[in-house]
Amino acid sequence: MHRIKRPVMIALILVVAVSVTLVFNLISECAHREIPLDECREIAEKYASEYNVPVYIILAVIEVESDFDPAATSNAGACGLMQMTPKTFAWLTSSEHLGENLTSLELFDPEVSIRYGTYYLKYLFTRFRNWDTALAAYNAGEGNVAEWLEDDEY
Repeated sequence: MHRIKRPVMIALILVVAVSVTLVFNLISECAHREIPLDECREIAEKYASEYNVPVYIILAVIEVESDFDPAATSNAGACGLMQMTPKTFAWLTSSEHLGENLTSLELFDPEVSIRYGTYYLKYLFTRFRNWDTALAAYNAGEGNVAEWLEDDEY
């Protein structure tokens, strides 16, 4: 049996490690696809009109939540451009709201994410009656904000 010399083995390991790293980076770059701003604005304008939400609010939420990355996910499990959790999405797709039979994987579709995110913003604005509080609820959770507002300390 032929034995490989130590320097050759180290060089081979380094070549494999660098190759794996390059392939992983290439796959990551392909998976990360920012939506063109024009396309995002067009979808946002459509749902801004439908749900009476200022388009700048929608675009600001998208920028802050996902930086226009439709594949974005958070540590809390929020997905898509507008970073909605699957639990909130399931609630909004129920018959109580928009009544559509969608899976949480569809949050990665820019159209779906912007539509449901905008609908949810309108719902929160209707409940809290101002954008500052509605945006706080979008980020921190409707229940948390409601509790904070009931607490005299806040």
